[in-house]
Amino acid sequence: MKDYLVKAIAHNKQVRAYAAITTETIEEARRRHDMLAVASVVLGRSMTAGVILGAMLKGEEKLTIKMNGGGPIGTILVDANAKGEVRGYVSNPHAHAGVNHQGLLDIKSAVGINGILSVTKDIGLNHPFIGQVPIASGEIGEDFASYLLHSEQVPSSVGVGVLVNPDSTIQAAGGFLIQLMPNTEEETIRFIEERLLAMPSISSMIGEGVTPEQILQQILGEEHVSILETMPVEFRCECSRDRISNALLSLGSEEIQDMIDKDGQAEAQCHFCNENYYFSKEDLEALLEVGNS
Repeated sequence: MKDYLVKAIAHNKQVRAYAAITTETIEEARRRHDMLAVASVVLGRSMTAGVILGAMLKGEEKLTIKMNGGGPIGTILVDANAKGEVRGYVSNPHAHAGVNHQGLLDIKSAVGINGILSVTKDIGLNHPFIGQVPIASGEIGEDFASYLLHSEQVPSSVGVGVLVNPDSTIQAAGGFLIQLMPNTEEETIRFIEERLLAMPSISSMIGEGVTPEQILQQILGEEHVSILETMPVEFRCECSRDRISNALLSLGSEEIQDMIDKDGQAEAQCHFCNENYYFSKEDLEALLEVGNS
C-alpha cells in the first residue's frame, strides 16, 4: 500500500479527523540514517505526527518539530509541509533501549521527559508561530496531544505507531488525529472515547492492511465519517548541490580560499537525508571566482 493521508469530518462536522499510512516514508528514513529499532520508532512516530500536522497547513506553509527530552536518542527534528512531504532525523540513530513492563521497547526512557516539544510554523508571515509545551510522556502521541491542547487549545487524540521487523526494516507505520470542535456533544465524545479504548494498536492495524479510511471508520463509526481529501505522503528533502554551493558562498571568499589551501576539497552532509556533497579543488575555485565577481 502506497503511503497516503486522508482528511475527514465526522458526526455532523463536530469532529475533524486525519489518518495516514507512512510505512514507506519511515523505511526511507530508516535506510538513509541506518537506524536501530528504537530510533526508527521514535523518528517514525514523530514524522507521522509531522505529516498529520502538516496536512492542516495550506499552500507553501511548512512546520518544524523539535524535541529533546534528555534521553539517549537526543534531539528529534522533523520538517513537514502541506503537501505530504516530510523529512527528519534523530541525534543518535544507533541508540539502544530496554523494554518496559509490557515487554515493548521503552520509548519513554529513550526520549526522556525532561525537555520541550516545540512546533514552529512558517505560514508566510514576517515571524513564524512557535508553540512549546513540556514533554508530557516521551511516547510521542501523547506529547502531540498535549501540544494541541495547551498550545492550540484544541482537544485532540493522537495515535502514532511503528512496527519494526527483526531485520530492522519497517513493517508498518502510520497514525491518526481526532479533534473535537467547540460544539461537540457529550454523547459524541463518549462514543469516540469508547471506540478508542476498544481499538487495537494503530501499528498492528496498519500491519494487518487496514487503510486510513478504515482507521477513521473504526474510531468514529463508518456511518459518521465523510472523507474530504486524500494526499500522497513521502520522504522528501530540500537539499541540493545548488543549496550547498550557496551555503559555501555565504561563508565568504576567505573561508573558501582556506578550504582550498588546507584541504584542496570540501565535503558537506545533509543531516536530514544523509546525502553527501563533494566539492573538488576545481569546484571550490569556481565558487571563489563567483564570490569575487
